[in-house]
Amino acid sequence: MRPFDARHAARYPVLIGCDEVGRGALCGPVIVAAVHFDPAALPADLLEALDDSKRLDAATRERLAPQIVAAGRVALAGASRDLIDRINVRAATLDAMRRAVGRLGLAAEVAVDGRDVPPGLPLPCRAFVGGDRLVPQIAAASIVAKVARDRLMRALARRHPAYAWERNVGYGTAAHRAAMTARGLTRHHRLSFKSRTA
Repeated sequence: MRPFDARHAARYPVLIGCDEVGRGALCGPVIVAAVHFDPAALPADLLEALDDSKRLDAATRERLAPQIVAAGRVALAGASRDLIDRINVRAATLDAMRRAVGRLGLAAEVAVDGRDVPPGLPLPCRAFVGGDRLVPQIAAASIVAKVARDRLMRALARRHPAYAWERNVGYGTAAHRAAMTARGLTRHHRLSFKSRTA
């Protein structure tokens, strides 16, 4: 069952939702989306289709992402492999969240999925564990970020076909790890996660 009911849309606050995709991957960037909309102004079928991106199939995410972009305000930011290796994945993710929210240029409350809020954000900000099933804007952000990152990893897979990124999008599947052992690391692999390939 999807978490958001259009009959109660007015109960959901108008705010910025922020979520990331790719934090646990072995390669590629972390992608963050920040999404702002009034849930009561969203088409009812779109609000009720929102959910944690991991609970939706790829075709549904691809269908919903452009609808979210059309219905609200959306900004993206990335944390590169170099940044992740330099300052760690948590700090890089929070930095990307701060930049994504800043690109919206809105003075609104921010709801972030997880336990941490981005430091240095000059807006009221709260973290929600499991936020993508509690806050519709976070769910929307998770979908937009997932679609953007998956597209990027599929494009990178065409340059590095041995690693099957079109299927594993950079996560540590058995096939991906076997290719890393056999072929070595690409410039997209996170050196700070090298121990996780053992």
